Amino acid sequence: MGRAAEMLGTTPNFLRSLDKAELIVPLRSAGGHRRYSRYQLRIAARVRELVDSGTPLEAACRIIVLEDQLDEAQRINEELRGERDAE
Repeated sequence: MGRAAEMLGTTPNFLRSLDKAELIVPLRSAGGHRRYSRYQLRIAARVRELVDSGTPLEAACRIIVLEDQLDEAQRINEELRGERDAE
């Protein structure tokens, strides 16, 4: 966790708060240490960006969820357009 926090320029407490908010749930090593994926680190960096610009943590987490849903919807739309155009 310390290394991840250092990479993001934040504190371990910030990462714990994202875990508590259930925005990112890291895997645990056999010793109980949190292990973050690159994707989770990108999410944490985006939340940090929002929080640094004055967005409350809860709102930043909601924004991230909505951005993710929008990306998924756009991906599905592209797939459906491709299928329609292939017909």
